[in-house]
Amino acid sequence: MAEIRAAITGIGAFLPEYRLTNEEISTMVETSDEWIMQRIGIKERRILKESGKATSDMGTAAVLQLLEKTNTKPEEIDLLICATITPDRPLPATANVISRKARLTHAWSFDLNAACSGFVFALTTASSFIETGKYKKIIVVGADMMSAITDYTDRSTCPLFGDGAAAVLLEPTSEGLGVIDHINHTDGKGRHYLHMKAGGSKRPASIETIQNREHFVHQDGQTVFKYAVSRMADVAVEIMKKHDITPENLAWLVPHQANMRIIDAVARRMGISPDQVMINIEKYGNTTAATIPLCLYDYEKQLKKGDNIILAAFGAGFTWGSVYLKWAYNS
Repeated sequence: MAEIRAAITGIGAFLPEYRLTNEEISTMVETSDEWIMQRIGIKERRILKESGKATSDMGTAAVLQLLEKTNTKPEEIDLLICATITPDRPLPATANVISRKARLTHAWSFDLNAACSGFVFALTTASSFIETGKYKKIIVVGADMMSAITDYTDRSTCPLFGDGAAAVLLEPTSEGLGVIDHINHTDGKGRHYLHMKAGGSKRPASIETIQNREHFVHQDGQTVFKYAVSRMADVAVEIMKKHDITPENLAWLVPHQANMRIIDAVARRMGISPDQVMINIEKYGNTTAATIPLCLYDYEKQLKKGDNIILAAFGAGFTWGSVYLKWAYNS
């Protein structure tokens, strides 16, 4: 009997209309378009401006588009996993809210927090459910409203982040396609270098934490950069070697979109050309758990059935991982 694997069979996405440009950011903090492009590679990022809207609204829009594109009925979905670090509220799970808004009446759902590695971790988690043979249709959403936790007076972080969401449908296949393997890691020492200082049980919200601007993303940029390059490159090369993937037979690297210098360094380490790397950081910035599925969405028409693809990510925690998959359909 052929092995059951989880295959991506469709992608949906949502991006807010508002474009926050480098020129506008330069009116908030001391920076410039040239400085941001040289050091990060971001030209603009999308921001969810509508009053009362949140991560679940973006995730729901991506899911609804996905269902329409794949001709899937909401009641057919067995499970939804939402990778996010910007939930609507601490509880209930944003996945639960998305399920309700998208009318996924037969699905159970939960959130997964692995920061920028969230989509990779959620995809491998969902794949395990498919491989049991019990689950037939699972949606994985990567969604983050990073503008909600970005300090627009902090030059070191405010140029980095944007808002967005993307969702993929996973279904079983026995054709030798889909998610073949993954290598995921965590190392808690990273908690000191990229984090939110307050808002959880360790340091609950108070007048002091608000006045000290502790409810925004804080990072030690140089340390994060160093670890991101080494960990993402190591895990991508490791999965290449494990499966005898060469630069010649790799169709695409889909890296987390955090910084062009990190992406370039990982590609060089893998020995692949820039033409094999999916990049959209210039348009969207770092949307955290949404970056990888947004790349797949943007490049969907270029993907061919059987393509060898490696996903690679690094995030707060530290978390990092890679996924090797064979693309399952022609657009």
